[in-house]
Amino acid sequence: MTQSPPTAFDIADMTWPPPPYRPPVPPVTAADGVRRFDGITYATTPGYRPRLLDVQVPAGEGPFPAVVWIHGGGWLDGDRRYPPPTVPAALLHGAVLAAGLALVSIDYRHSLEAPFPAQLHDVKAAIRYVRAFAGDLGIDPDRIGVWGESAGGHLAALAGLVRPTDGPDRTDAADGVGLEGTQGVGSGETGVLAVVDWYGVSDLVALASHPMPPMPSGVEFPDPYEALLGASVAERPDLARAASPVTYAGGSNPPPPFLLVHGTRDGLVPYNQSEVLAAAIEGAGGEVTLKPVEGADHIFLGSPDIVPIVEESVAFLARHLGAGA
Repeated sequence: MTQSPPTAFDIADMTWPPPPYRPPVPPVTAADGVRRFDGITYATTPGYRPRLLDVQVPAGEGPFPAVVWIHGGGWLDGDRRYPPPTVPAALLHGAVLAAGLALVSIDYRHSLEAPFPAQLHDVKAAIRYVRAFAGDLGIDPDRIGVWGESAGGHLAALAGLVRPTDGPDRTDAADGVGLEGTQGVGSGETGVLAVVDWYGVSDLVALASHPMPPMPSGVEFPDPYEALLGASVAERPDLARAASPVTYAGGSNPPPPFLLVHGTRDGLVPYNQSEVLAAAIEGAGGEVTLKPVEGADHIFLGSPDIVPIVEESVAFLARHLGAGA
């Protein structure tokens, strides 16, 4: 059978190149009134998979303050849908929604897809997207915070500390790297009101000498720092500084409030990484709380109770984002 050529209507609907993002589709509302927007394309780049985000909005009128959740995985792995294995998704998601906060869970380009600053560009694109479509999503665009774990904690800290000074193509004189990006919604405010950083890296240069834990026999895994930078720290110390949250803690604007939560026996990202960031934020006049999890390793392994850690993190965000106000 011969197919008919596209009609004028079909041709008019076709776009090339593909649009840089897609508007939200209508949500699915659960029995408890929670509205879900799943798999929204917030940014596209030719040659890469679309970057997706999910939104969960509490029952009620709104608009609600929102938390952008950034997954971990060494910048090499991970998925917006899954917290670390020590933290049940139902616990994390339920605590956020119960506090009257919307939850925005995002994917971003992994480091072997694109080196830094692609990951930060994607986080900032997601924040711009949420602000641009806040009315459709039931979110208050003026009350957005970020929360991440491990690699996501590092990106959350950067999102809180890196602020544009001269538009979306800003290049910081100290590092020579454009940090805002123009992915997705190409311009707009990317600032946030609060940051929760679970055991994230803060100083890649200082961490270069810390040995990586041994891999199980037969398992090959790229060095996460070399993959992130596209080179070793020794080869690109400038880029390592540009990718380090401590570089930006002393900027001209006071940083937003930070909650840093870190296991004191973390063998992958030493506890001292959060101590250094806390000192830098405090030195810049910012509000920061450093919460040690005694005896815990990375992803809070060894902690007897994860629930209080989640509850304290959600309470911090709810307080600074004005949930219930």
